[in-house]
Amino acid sequence: MFPGRARSESVVTNVWAVGLGGPSDCSAAVAPDGTVYFGDWDGDLRAVGPDGVTKWAFHTGREIRSSPAIGADGTVYFGSRNRRFYAVNPGGRERWQLKTGAWVDSSPAIGTDGTVYFGSWDHGFYAAALDGTAKWKFTTGGPVTSSPAIDRAGTIYFGSHDGKFYALGANGQKAWDYATGGAIVSSPALDKDGTVYLTSINGTFFALRPDGTLKWRLKTGSITESSPIIGSDGTIYVGVNISLWAIQPDGTKKWEQPYQEFIDAAPLALADGSVCFISHYGLLLNMEVPNHYTWQYYLYGQGYASPACGPQGLIYISGHTVGTGYSYNALQVGVALAQSPWPKFRGNPQNTGRAAD
Repeated sequence: MFPGRARSESVVTNVWAVGLGGPSDCSAAVAPDGTVYFGDWDGDLRAVGPDGVTKWAFHTGREIRSSPAIGADGTVYFGSRNRRFYAVNPGGRERWQLKTGAWVDSSPAIGTDGTVYFGSWDHGFYAAALDGTAKWKFTTGGPVTSSPAIDRAGTIYFGSHDGKFYALGANGQKAWDYATGGAIVSSPALDKDGTVYLTSINGTFFALRPDGTLKWRLKTGSITESSPIIGSDGTIYVGVNISLWAIQPDGTKKWEQPYQEFIDAAPLALADGSVCFISHYGLLLNMEVPNHYTWQYYLYGQGYASPACGPQGLIYISGHTVGTGYSYNALQVGVALAQSPWPKFRGNPQNTGRAAD
């Protein structure tokens, strides 16, 4: 472990930083006991205790971009670019693995019955039972890197590179699909009234009703992977090229905060009404209104990992640390996660991707 370094005007402190052999594009999953799980480009799924001490590392042999999710019994689920999807127990031992036909970059969602859903570059969307057997596979017309979301009725939503957004029942049957006009590489967010928010690389932000009909659309010009999140007042936030956009629930643009670098990571909404976002440059910013930053913390470069937030006001994020290289960091900001329908990437600290949580 080693200390990070904040800019002089920052009120944020780096509680711990775990050195990595390569970058991490994972948004951390935080267990109720404070254990933090994340993968890295060395192919390791890591478990780090609340004190910053590494508990264990589970090696897959290939890069991990899939953000882990934690099941009700503590099982950690994630995919790897070795073409396998894994279930690992809280002690770091493999429970099972499921082989796919290509990379698994999609982050899993966990149903109320424990079924795990995820996509693959093999064009397939999978449902895995608690024992690791494949319940079903739904084939799309392109790779599935979008991470699924599950609404309170159990409907599963995800996008595909084929330009369609899908709604499936728990039995794998298609309820409907919606053609966006461009590949979908980001992941959806679910609002309290069941509205589904998503983006497409054709530069459009969509709001769909649970029955698949269009509620509204907003032209953004975005080509980034940033996924939408929802603030405590209902404002929707998403990275759009080199800007952070705030969008009203009725589809009107509230404001835009320009920046110098692309914003691919999903933002993070906090309980004080502020929002955090980070660019490839590595500057993590916190703000409530445009051009007024509450605090900032420099991480010396960052990729696609979205910040996560634990119950004690800690933000978990990958980056660099001066003199040591790649690291995963715990930053003390003293503010909890927003109480909103979808305040972060994957919806909640355990990354279940489920609205009921």
